[in-house]
Amino acid sequence: MHVTMVKKRLASGEPCRKCAQTEEMLRQRGLWDRIDEVVWAAEDDPSSPGMVLAQRFGVEQAPFFLVSEEGGRVVAYTSALQLIREKLNPAPVSPLPGEGARARASSRAAAEAAAELESAEPQAILRWGLERFGADLAIAFSGSDDVALIDMAVRTGLPFSIVSVDTGRLHPETYAFIEEVRSRYGVEMIVTSPDPVPLEAMVRRKGLFSFYQDGHGECCGIRKVDPLRRVLSGFRAWATGQRRDQSAATRSALPVVEEDPVFVGVDGPLVKLNPLAGWSRDHLWDYLRRENVPVNPLHARGFLSIGCEPCTRAVAAGQSERDGRWWWEADGRKECGLHAGNLARSAG
Repeated sequence: MHVTMVKKRLASGEPCRKCAQTEEMLRQRGLWDRIDEVVWAAEDDPSSPGMVLAQRFGVEQAPFFLVSEEGGRVVAYTSALQLIREKLNPAPVSPLPGEGARARASSRAAAEAAAELESAEPQAILRWGLERFGADLAIAFSGSDDVALIDMAVRTGLPFSIVSVDTGRLHPETYAFIEEVRSRYGVEMIVTSPDPVPLEAMVRRKGLFSFYQDGHGECCGIRKVDPLRRVLSGFRAWATGQRRDQSAATRSALPVVEEDPVFVGVDGPLVKLNPLAGWSRDHLWDYLRRENVPVNPLHARGFLSIGCEPCTRAVAAGQSERDGRWWWEADGRKECGLHAGNLARSAG
């Protein structure tokens, strides 16, 4: 079997964003060496080898894959996940000795793990995930809660991945903080960005600050939820820095392990770890100070929960972390959509 990946090169000379993300996903899963050849389709050259192949096989999107099988048959795949499932056959992760649940995303495995680990320390919960999923587990990094998880993961010596969403509206301090964490721990990060097509369409129709009038849902969906959905599609599990004490309205019932109700990975619904669920803010900051973990400098200026610059503000003493997010909205159910299960649980 011979696998060719056809990637699109833009007129600027850069690869298309989806092509780069797909390559990164294959590398994260240890499957890049299964790609035998890369052929480029030049956006401004219809005669380039990749464009010729696209026309020959009737493919209108990049990247795509051509699999040459025995007998000379060639099959085109426009989905990297389908290619992985049907042809690349990544080795399954074996469960630990004595463990009954399979280490794949399933509601039964997540429920068993949640019950088993409910009273465990965050380090143990995170280790549970890393030992089962390794680099197929992505820590979603944006704030100090998440960098605590990175610090814990580094200390295990086990493989893991880090993903971060650059919404295009972050504070300058947050961009500097991301680079500080990258440098401090010597880790690679997959930093993904919004798809420019729906983003530009929204801004063209509604301007840059429409969320002040009609709510943050659409903007968060385009800038945060969709990019994270795209990048997490190549993983089997992810870990977040959510805590129950962040919001009595939406996070008080947060489990330490769950089947994700929002995002689907390479094997189906992702297993979602919330190792810090049982910690208080004080407990978290005791850890950050004790272990000298980098933090966003905005915290020292009264910012407890930090998101996009237009939608985040410092809070007064006694206010909750979420009071500094989307403060113009009065319903109190302040979630961006990354954690839709929180809203479902709070409504139940």
